[in-house]
Amino acid sequence: MEFKIDTKDTFTTIMPFADKISANLTGALGEKCTQIRQSGSKNIIVDLQYCNEIENDAIAQLVQLHEDSYGQEMSLVFTAVNEKVMAALRADETDLLINIAPRMQEAIDIISMEILERDLFNEE
Repeated sequence: MEFKIDTKDTFTTIMPFADKISANLTGALGEKCTQIRQSGSKNIIVDLQYCNEIENDAIAQLVQLHEDSYGQEMSLVFTAVNEKVMAALRADETDLLINIAPRMQEAIDIISMEILERDLFNEE
């Protein structure tokens, strides 16, 4: 799988170059997230602008990836999800289980707010 990785101060963006979100893609995405987190980045934005469809098997893996991230007090946001993929996520209410932002700026805002929340909770 081919990914474009862009690292900023507070987050890393992963952009898969694939037309379909498959179980193989989500597996590779999970491995890439693990590698990025081991290098020190806790917050990841997955830019899905090139993905035009999603397999049912991949949906459960996205939810698991999201849950694993938040279980470790890390953030994961999906952005640039097209209508066809969003319709599939809405069909079984997956869109309510994972963070989805319509545009990159909103994804960055979600990450920023979650960083603030974690900082506030850790001070108490």
